[in-house]
Amino acid sequence: MTMPVLSSKRSLLAKALDVTGCGRMLRAAAPWSGVLILNYHRVGNRHDSILDRNLWSATDEDFDAQIGMIAKNFEIVGLDDLDLVFRSGSGRFVMVTFDDGYLDNYTNAYPILKAHGVPATFFITTGFLDIPKVPWWDEIAWMVRTSTRPSIAPNKWTKEAILFDEPQRELAINRLLSIYKGMPGNVTEDYLEFLADKLGTGRCPIQIAQELWMTWDMIREMKQNGMTFGGHTVTHPILANLPVEQQDEEIGECRRRLVEELGEPIDAFSYPVGGPKSFNNATRCSLIRNGFRWGFTYLGGYCHYDQEDRLAVPRTAIETDIDLSMFRALTTLPQVFA
Repeated sequence: MTMPVLSSKRSLLAKALDVTGCGRMLRAAAPWSGVLILNYHRVGNRHDSILDRNLWSATDEDFDAQIGMIAKNFEIVGLDDLDLVFRSGSGRFVMVTFDDGYLDNYTNAYPILKAHGVPATFFITTGFLDIPKVPWWDEIAWMVRTSTRPSIAPNKWTKEAILFDEPQRELAINRLLSIYKGMPGNVTEDYLEFLADKLGTGRCPIQIAQELWMTWDMIREMKQNGMTFGGHTVTHPILANLPVEQQDEEIGECRRRLVEELGEPIDAFSYPVGGPKSFNNATRCSLIRNGFRWGFTYLGGYCHYDQEDRLAVPRTAIETDIDLSMFRALTTLPQVFA
């Protein structure tokens, strides 16, 4: 079965739950227990962006509807509640998280969260706040979207030609991002320089980064209003692709900056990219050495009460292809849809 067919069937099932009223009955019957942790990145309109459009999780309107839905139907918990929730051994909880630290988390998502009285945890890439820069995934997307060239010829990085033959160039962007994610950390800068040359664009202008990230003052304001924060490295590398010393530097310096700016202990971390190949045992050991108690993944699913691995806590991605019917299905039956 191909993924598009599977996705189509899931979408039809989600709509059926809505139309028949079964979803509402299932929510009342509470067919699951544990903690469903939702993971967002960006909130807003992605359609005109020259950056990585896959980073947008929802429009403002969809995010408002999603947060309103979970606030009405579930008990919402924050980072500080997790120990107590896991000890309780019963109940059905939802937690909201964001990764990276994009400006729209403050301008778009934060007011909606406040309006619904819903706390969220934001995992911050501290280096992007300290010295704003365009991250590698956005820079690759920018280079592909702004290039006037139709393709990249076969080369040592991509092995085969990469064609830019579709209007939005999404397939080419996704292919080049996938290559980046699989390479050792010490050659990623060479790869970006190669793309800048072969695409004829040069590197992404630093001016784009100036309005891309939140500021520390924004984060302190959010903290005063019930939001919590965790670490997401300094520069957002794929940690498993780095030697131990560099992992320690990314993890330890990230925590140091968060503690320095927020004036409180920081013990939660989310792995950049968050898939099974993005962190390893050395990463886990580094988290422990640097004072982190929680490690959050991007693996999907939800937390059962027998969740023993606090350094591999599952989260479910919320992305722009998740309409409100699918969102309701995902939160109603995470064992099927998450």
